[in-house]
Amino acid sequence: MNNHDFIPRDQISCSFHLYIYDSIFIQLSAPPPCLPNLSSSDNVDILKSLRLGKYSKWFNDVQCSDISRKCDVALDLLSTAHGCQIEEIILPELKEVSTAHVVSVACEYACNLNPECNGGEFAEFTLDTRASLELFKSFTGAEYVAAQRLRRRIMYYHMEAFKKVDIIVTPTTGITAPIIPPSSLISGESNYVVSAYLMKFVLSANLLGLPAVSVHVGHDKDGLPIGIQLIGRPWGEANLLRVAYAIEELCLSSRKKPSIFYDVMHEV
Repeated sequence: MNNHDFIPRDQISCSFHLYIYDSIFIQLSAPPPCLPNLSSSDNVDILKSLRLGKYSKWFNDVQCSDISRKCDVALDLLSTAHGCQIEEIILPELKEVSTAHVVSVACEYACNLNPECNGGEFAEFTLDTRASLELFKSFTGAEYVAAQRLRRRIMYYHMEAFKKVDIIVTPTTGITAPIIPPSSLISGESNYVVSAYLMKFVLSANLLGLPAVSVHVGHDKDGLPIGIQLIGRPWGEANLLRVAYAIEELCLSSRKKPSIFYDVMHEV
């Protein structure tokens, strides 16, 4: 798996990071990402033509209703302001995504760290990492192959959805930020129930290698941030960034600056 993540301040800095990464590191025969001019007037017509797919049963399967409600508000604002079409889609076997993801990532993770484990560095890992590694090493080669078969089938379902829509929309997480238990500072934390809720919607893009971006759209009743995720076709970064930038601008008034905030980009 060769996914790369950025945590930028906004969509303009996201474009900047992607451009730099592409210029320096990408050495592929496939075409590089086409990065849009987010301030161009052409974006208005392009946004109007885009179709966004929403699988409501999955979209609303969150622990806190504030999450799906805020994401729906963002989609309504986008549709009203730019004319984007929101269409209902179905993505089969989404619960199997977590199985394929866990086995795929676990096997690759364990293989990558095998030299360190055999080299006597295992004791230097935190307790939660060691526990996870022991679990990961229990998967067999047959189970890894089965996970890749699942991955291929799930990719087929997503590509079928992309025949009808340009972008798939989901909440970013199934819960807002959980409380970190004090014990995790000493022994780490391996709460797979919490992890499952946090990663519920990001697994498919990560498993399939599809481009995706998260945009802040508001807060829950406790003031914790909520994000909406946009998943695109392979090499569909341009439209993702256009829609993400539009949502970001529409939801700008709902942003709250943290009590401790360092504007790193302002210093550049």
